[in-house]
Amino acid sequence: MILRHDKREVPQLNTTSTADISFILLVFFLIMTSMDVDKGLQRQLPPPDKNNTEEVADISKSNMLDLQLTSENRLVVDGKPLDIAQLRSRVMTFVGKTADRQRHIISVTVDRKTSYDLYFNVQNEVMAAYNTLRNRYALKTYGREYERCTAKQREKVRAYYPQRIAETTVAGAEGGER
Repeated sequence: MILRHDKREVPQLNTTSTADISFILLVFFLIMTSMDVDKGLQRQLPPPDKNNTEEVADISKSNMLDLQLTSENRLVVDGKPLDIAQLRSRVMTFVGKTADRQRHIISVTVDRKTSYDLYFNVQNEVMAAYNTLRNRYALKTYGREYERCTAKQREKVRAYYPQRIAETTVAGAEGGER
């Protein structure tokens, strides 16, 4: 007698839901993963006006706020160290109480070795001070926040509190370009 063996088929794995599971895991990890967001300054530079060149010859000390960012990552305002948390109120006081608001200037001198975080935080505080002053003026004058004003009203508010910032970068202690 010859025994015959029937070939048995190996059962296949059911993989129909593998794609679904992979997709769900991908979505889960994308949602649960924290991603670093780059910091940046959103600025729009004015277009160069070839006909109108404004030169500042003499600036009164009472119309200038001198901010220095040192290579040791310290903020110095008018020759005295200042905590970054106090900068906004200092800028608001200066801009709000300057005798000639149209001619005030905030001078920012940055050492090349200053950390970007300090520079970024100083810029944020200065801009927040201007935004707060402009918002207060818009509320008082037009009865609405600055962002909700019309373009013409915003222009008048910006004219009342013009943003006048001069930035200078200086080389560190080792020398270099100025």
